[in-house]
Amino acid sequence: MKNAVWTKAGIPLVIVLVAIISAVVLIASKEPPPIEPAQTKAFLVDAKPVNREPVTFSVRSQGNVVPFHRTNLSAQVSGKVVDIADSYVVGGMFEKGEVLISLEPDDYLTEISLAEAQLAQAQAALSEEIARGQVAKTEWQSVNSGVPPELGLRKPQLAREQANVKAATARLDRAKRNLERTKIRAPYNGLVVSRNIDIGQFVAIGSALGTIYSTDIAEIRMPVGDSEMAFIDLADGIDTSDNVVLNARVNGASTQWTANLVRSEGVLDEASRVSYLVAQLADPYHRNSNSNQPVLRFGQFVEAEITASKQRDLFVLPRSVLRFDQTVLTVNSDNEIQIKPVEVARTDADHVFIADGLEEGEQIVLSAVPNPYNGMKVRLPGESTDTPGAISQDIADEKDAVSVEE
Repeated sequence: MKNAVWTKAGIPLVIVLVAIISAVVLIASKEPPPIEPAQTKAFLVDAKPVNREPVTFSVRSQGNVVPFHRTNLSAQVSGKVVDIADSYVVGGMFEKGEVLISLEPDDYLTEISLAEAQLAQAQAALSEEIARGQVAKTEWQSVNSGVPPELGLRKPQLAREQANVKAATARLDRAKRNLERTKIRAPYNGLVVSRNIDIGQFVAIGSALGTIYSTDIAEIRMPVGDSEMAFIDLADGIDTSDNVVLNARVNGASTQWTANLVRSEGVLDEASRVSYLVAQLADPYHRNSNSNQPVLRFGQFVEAEITASKQRDLFVLPRSVLRFDQTVLTVNSDNEIQIKPVEVARTDADHVFIADGLEEGEQIVLSAVPNPYNGMKVRLPGESTDTPGAISQDIADEKDAVSVEE
């Protein structure tokens, strides 16, 4: 009975003991796995080839609207103001040739009458002298056969009377001009900015009568920095097309007009160190058209966008590829990083425009590279590696790579 119990109890112990011994033997006889050196893969970057492309820039500026002609009216003759046109009020519109102010003409009518009388006397004296010269010539020929002297033919007296006729004619012409000057006429289509006279007022020669502006053409004087002037081609003349867009708020609404860039003032401002370009807009008050667009009033402040006529071939890249030291990262044929200094023509919020420092078709790194250096090995998306399992790792790296799209 006791042997049977010990037998049943010992069998499991024997099994466990055999298992332990077998495990020890197997572990002791197993060869260690080969140790492979760790492989460090090159950094994965996103890159693309770049080429020059034609670029036309827009230059932004601003300015105030001013008239092409502004005139301070003054009197050429003196006299009392007897009439003022209804349009000659501040803000009034007038037409070219319209009589704005009339001065008392009586004294000038009298001067014309006197000048006419003096001319008639001079002409009579001239006719008389011509007749005397004919008589003197006949008398000389009846007495002498030689050539008569000029004094004998009264030629000096004839020249004097001819001069008197010319002087009298000139005095009459001046008197007529002075009479015409009693009416001050508008030199162009325009509006009245200020008025300095009124009915009954006496004005002397040179007295200021008021200020008027021409409404035929408006000008906008726009400051442009020296760096921006490089994109505006002034050497071949100014383009006369609608190449300036003006923006302003009129009556609470944003309004746009198109103007023409007509000239540069040609001088660099000493204080601000900028150049000034001038744009023109015809008929800003719509006096000769039926446009539904609001008028562009003198004194209005506008923002201007100038479409530069000069086209340049530049490398256009995302703004983020330009490093703080004005360099970019490129990848050579050996998949090595090259740090290249570049000449930047212009930058904006999204792009950098590079004029020099790169080659056509060169690979530009678009992704962020920590601590790059010349000769740093990198991988490009889609390139295979020799390490097992690297393909799946490449896919994961490509998802994590920071790339910048234009």
